[in-house]
Amino acid sequence: MTSFNRSTSRRLKKLPQIPSVWEGDRRPLSSPNQHSADSEAKGECILWVDYSQGIVRGMDVVASDIGPEAIVRTLMQAMEHPQSPARPARPQRIIVRDREIQFYLRGVLQDLDIAIDYAPELPLIDELFRGFTDILDSQTPDLPPQYAQILPEKAFAIWQAAPWEFLQEQQILSIEINNWDVGTLYASIMGMLGMEYGILFYRSEESLKQFRAAVLTDEESTEHLEEAFLKQDCLFLTFDSADEDEDEDEDEEGDLADLPLSEIDPTFGNIHPLEGLRSVLYEEEAVVMFVAIESLSRFIRDHRRQLHEDIFPSLSRRYRISLPQSEESIKSLTVTVSTVPQLAAELEEMAGFDVDDQEIENPDSPSFQALQDDLIPENSFLSLGVVSWEMLESLKKGISYHNAGEIKQVGDGLPVILIQTSRPKAKIVIERIEAAGALRAICFNPGADPFDGDRYDLGLLQTQNGELFLFGEFLDEDPIHVEARKKWNQRCKNTQGYCGLIIAKGLTGASRGNPQLRDMMALFEARSLSPKDLGIGTLQLMPQLEFE
Repeated sequence: MTSFNRSTSRRLKKLPQIPSVWEGDRRPLSSPNQHSADSEAKGECILWVDYSQGIVRGMDVVASDIGPEAIVRTLMQAMEHPQSPARPARPQRIIVRDREIQFYLRGVLQDLDIAIDYAPELPLIDELFRGFTDILDSQTPDLPPQYAQILPEKAFAIWQAAPWEFLQEQQILSIEINNWDVGTLYASIMGMLGMEYGILFYRSEESLKQFRAAVLTDEESTEHLEEAFLKQDCLFLTFDSADEDEDEDEDEEGDLADLPLSEIDPTFGNIHPLEGLRSVLYEEEAVVMFVAIESLSRFIRDHRRQLHEDIFPSLSRRYRISLPQSEESIKSLTVTVSTVPQLAAELEEMAGFDVDDQEIENPDSPSFQALQDDLIPENSFLSLGVVSWEMLESLKKGISYHNAGEIKQVGDGLPVILIQTSRPKAKIVIERIEAAGALRAICFNPGADPFDGDRYDLGLLQTQNGELFLFGEFLDEDPIHVEARKKWNQRCKNTQGYCGLIIAKGLTGASRGNPQLRDMMALFEARSLSPKDLGIGTLQLMPQLEFE
């Protein structure tokens, strides 16, 4: 049996011993009416109370398989660091209702002059746990019993269909139900940006537009965004990691889309301006959610190819949905699912998806095409580096590879620009470059801000169709960038002007800032151009845009 160190016993004996009786016990943190598996998941509560004074001195929640040492640790807290208003002390007598705990405590506490007794009932603790049970019994389950299994199953079907891989948030699908006081739901798919995966089912177009307008009004204000979020009127389905640690740094978490199905946890809920957010569905909401998810799944299955098209198509289809057994008199109903291209266009217009808003122009070069800054996702990790010739051969075999010619293997390797972002965003970047005919050139061109006098070294990508994309902005006076550019120029000279662009995933995972071979998704070989070769002169910052 484990016992206290002598120093610990001496320390505890220095506590004043008060003429009081303490009760101690550990019990499952659940109601007897709940399933035993739920009980094991919630663990056990250890409680130490001063029966003489009627106060709780110590409490802890532990896993069910934790040994008897846990009850001693909580007892030590109750003696040395009790909950207010109690003061540090040790009791004259302890009563427990478990014989094993009694004998265990007698052995551990034998040097502390504390009597350890047994009683079949602990009046104060019994009363406290009855209160806990009443609270648990009165809690509303997250889903009604008849939907507790089938709704998660339908959610997993959506997860495996992954509509966010081809549908953007503004590409809305309408689901006409016309029952349970619900007319048409407007489904917005979240996940293409790789930040949060799920579906918002708005109860009206008005609520959807109001939320978008509110977000666009002040994207930087956290308080404003939270207020706008809570004013939505919608049902929601979101996906999270099943073993997510709330204390874990979000930057260390991997991309949710890379996890196996067994580690994905769907959450259902409701948002309303007067109710706020709740992750609980009542029966009418659950049946509406079931119908919406089932009909949406079928629509995505039937029209997946058309929904992949660049232009959001006009589609509509009716489905007969059978309902789970419930008290509802309705056994099935017909639901119409449709794309809403006009609404999608309105939302895009609200967001200002306009080339004119994304231009940095050089007025001295009328032949210069608009410089686009929307290819590389915000907060991506960017670096100038080199890939060894050995690693280059491995890369060519395992990822999407675009050759630019026969490269002379001179020096320490191929100079590359590395862009690391999340997997979904990386896929979008790769697809856009491939759609433009792959990469033609990489260039660093001078840029200037006439307002504050700063001068920049702008990293540019030129695709085969002639488009120019901004991938990085570096202050001319940044010594780290100056040194990196010197190495870049020398390496490009060694390879006779050949270089490359690597697109990698894993920005939010353990390989953040140091992607491994398994994280690299595409390699585009290209030529390195000087500002003179590019011939667009110094780029001036225009009033409607800032570099950051």
